[in-house]
Amino acid sequence: MSFIYVFIGGGLGAVARYWISLCIRTNSNGFPWATLSANLVSSFILGLLLGLVINKGLSNNQQLLLMTGFCGGFSTFSTFSMEAFTLFRGGHIVTASVYIVSSVLICLIAIGLGVLLTSRYK
Repeated sequence: MSFIYVFIGGGLGAVARYWISLCIRTNSNGFPWATLSANLVSSFILGLLLGLVINKGLSNNQQLLLMTGFCGGFSTFSTFSMEAFTLFRGGHIVTASVYIVSSVLICLIAIGLGVLLTSRYK
């Protein structure tokens, strides 16, 4: 039964990711804003959920549906890696470097912010 929760959550996360890619286009310098946005939002949601697990608890099925499934389907580490590689390969060293550093820092901050926001509701 746990596979069903991951399957449903993953499908919903993938659809949310696709929707973001339709709404946010890459600009003329090639910076992948849609992927950065999806990773930021997914990290923030995952931080909120992690805070709930730490402070209040989510059932195992809720964790599978929302954390493993939805956030796993929504976040885009493989796309992030491919885009960074493509930018490096195309000679856009500064853009690639800014993308990598900003992605890692912004997503870490988003997770921390999510945990912080839910820690107030003990």
